[in-house]
Amino acid sequence: MNPDTAYHIVHDFAMLDGNARLNLATFGTTWMDDYANRLYSESYDKNAIDKDEYPETAKIEMKCWKMLADLWNCEDPEHTIGCSAVGSSEACMLGALALKRKWAEKRKAEGKPADRPNLVISAAEQVVWLKFANYFDVEIRRVPISLDHKCLDGYKLEDYVDENTIGVVAILGVTYTGMYEPVKMISEKLDEIQNKTGLDIKIHVDAATGGFVTPFLYPELEWDFRVPRVVSINASGHKYGMVYQSVAWTVWRDATQLPESLVFHVSYLGGDMPTFTLNFSKPGAQILLQYYNFLRLGFNGYKDILVALREVAQHLADEIGKMPEFELWNNPTDSPVFAWMLKKRCPA
Repeated sequence: MNPDTAYHIVHDFAMLDGNARLNLATFGTTWMDDYANRLYSESYDKNAIDKDEYPETAKIEMKCWKMLADLWNCEDPEHTIGCSAVGSSEACMLGALALKRKWAEKRKAEGKPADRPNLVISAAEQVVWLKFANYFDVEIRRVPISLDHKCLDGYKLEDYVDENTIGVVAILGVTYTGMYEPVKMISEKLDEIQNKTGLDIKIHVDAATGGFVTPFLYPELEWDFRVPRVVSINASGHKYGMVYQSVAWTVWRDATQLPESLVFHVSYLGGDMPTFTLNFSKPGAQILLQYYNFLRLGFNGYKDILVALREVAQHLADEIGKMPEFELWNNPTDSPVFAWMLKKRCPA
């Protein structure tokens, strides 16, 4: 087939898709400026996993997660550990796998069985956590939500954790509502549980949306590495990180929180290459775009954009809140997202 014919077949099929710029139901980034697009076109062929072939991309990847470690108040960003991922689904699983392996190693060292791990999370979790539980044989313990407890806040947490709990996941930006789960409050509840039972349970923060929001809008909120029980955090660069799909980040408090037994060393790409990812090949272009945004926007640029987003969300929430048939589930006081519901069933 001639290339122009093949092109037009695919092009015409793709025309039936929605227009990404008009997709207001996505957290995903749908626009970047002309310089970013130029950079993208110059680097879409880079495979970020091949650090010998693309060493500058590898250095930039390291710069990015160290900058995020600093943004998330890590005590020593220069000596922490992190990595990019192709999305927050992979980034979440990397954090959870580290929790599982750390728990298993501790259990085996104590001469105890390590065959029944469980993970505790809100019932409003994103589907990736159910996937993780299914793929990696971990029991998922979902804490119910209600009008009184709209997210995981530590209420009755003691009923869900035990010696087989590998960790608790706190969600900074619930997919359905944008609400932030109070990480510090959850940590304090785990402190109480440890005082009573001796169980020392760590927290992974799924900050897929909030990780690129709170440092700019709510810097006083303690949800990150300022909370001692938080050992790892993930966030999506392709959401409020403002980069095209697909890039996300996972950062651990320090190198001891990423077990060496999970790191693979391969040599067939030119030299010893330690990797810890579910996907071996991954795009390098989005890593460069993330660094471009960090340079181009800076702290104040991100803050200005997020303030504007919050103002738009608040205006829409106020207008919907005036309508008699609706009531707000939450205001956009966390992520620039809000949710609402019908007050009563509409007439037939």
